[in-house]
Amino acid sequence: MHETDQDDGPSLISNRTMDMVVAVLLLGVSGIVILDSYRLGFRWIDGEGPAPGYFPFYIAVVLAISSLINLWRAFSRREPGGGETFVSVIAFKRVLAVLLPTLVYVALIGGIGPMPGIGIYVASAIFIAGFMLVFGGNSILRTTSVAIAVPLALFFMFERWFLVPLPKGPLEALLGFN
Repeated sequence: MHETDQDDGPSLISNRTMDMVVAVLLLGVSGIVILDSYRLGFRWIDGEGPAPGYFPFYIAVVLAISSLINLWRAFSRREPGGGETFVSVIAFKRVLAVLLPTLVYVALIGGIGPMPGIGIYVASAIFIAGFMLVFGGNSILRTTSVAIAVPLALFFMFERWFLVPLPKGPLEALLGFN
């Protein structure tokens, strides 16, 4: 069993609570699959075999039963203080420090709504530079070198050698790399 370090701070959420949340979410997904399998047909058709919803229906039923068992276990478990820590406040902040820039990176690649994307290569250069400066504490020269060299190497590897086109933005079009 894993004990939380003193440095991790107070508990943000317990394992018991997360067990309940995951069980309810999986139960909801199971319900959606069961309803859609019912719509498609989930019976065995003589002379033809299984209807389109046959296998998804039974898999969703097993998942729903498992989720109900996990939900019942989580509700019936009573630990003092809510149980073992799933994540602490400080650890969650560390996760967000990586997750939020990654979401911005993905949004920069393809764009959001009316904002056009800048492509994977420019977004990767910005992402690498941001992490090297903020988390790595690297010099501007090293950061700039790596932030340009890595996307350039990836461009040649994917676009030229493997012939796999990746999302490009206006800079690549300006340079004639489309």
